[in-house]
Amino acid sequence: MNRPHPSAEPADHTDVGAYALGVLDAAHAARFEEHLAGCDRCAAELDGLLGLGPLLAGLADDGTGTGTPPSEATLVPTPSRRVLSGLLSEVAAVRRRGRRRRLALVAAAVALIVGGPLATLAVTGDAPRQPTRTAGPAEQMYDSGRDKHTAVDPVTKVAAGVAMADRPWGTSVALRLGNVKGPLTCSLIAIGKDGAEQTVTTWAVPYGGYGIKGGTTKWSRQPLYTNGGAAMSRAAIDRFEIRTLTGKRLAAVDV
Repeated sequence: MNRPHPSAEPADHTDVGAYALGVLDAAHAARFEEHLAGCDRCAAELDGLLGLGPLLAGLADDGTGTGTPPSEATLVPTPSRRVLSGLLSEVAAVRRRGRRRRLALVAAAVALIVGGPLATLAVTGDAPRQPTRTAGPAEQMYDSGRDKHTAVDPVTKVAAGVAMADRPWGTSVALRLGNVKGPLTCSLIAIGKDGAEQTVTTWAVPYGGYGIKGGTTKWSRQPLYTNGGAAMSRAAIDRFEIRTLTGKRLAAVDV
């Protein structure tokens, strides 16, 4: 007897947490996005989890568990890399063992990383509580920045803005990115006046993208905010470039 293709299975409301953490495979992610276009409840939940992808990527990217250099807005203490990796691995594994258990683990991972709810998920009941969107540290840093520069690439149409602040160790940087479609994995590169390059931060762009005008869901219309730092002094920086990990330039911002 022929088995149905995975894409024929209905999307589940609890997939919103796994989608935000980036543990859904391509087929399930595509199916969930179709479900998201017509589900206000899931769209509202996902809106409350915006920004967790970059935070997770930063935490898992280095061995310190701190992700990015200090900034004016800092997160509460974060779990170690071993704890975080174990949580994410378990979230992926329990996908085959039961949706209720997966939702509990996703909520636990979110609580560990954020240290306080951007959105409150019910891990024992059947229905999650309505989330409330809160500006994250990167968005707050960008909005309050005084040394701010923006640009729209004439070819890709990607819109980017950076806000900078001098630090004893170099320069802290907050990025606002819009009109970019995924799936992509990108980096923000600081380029010095002498041509030297340093990676400020990296992140993933999901299928729905960020800052898409006329996007089908509220979260896809929101820009991405992320932050990091460069060891260069502010005076030594000439520009920033947003590139994919394959080397394609999406945008450049002269500073």
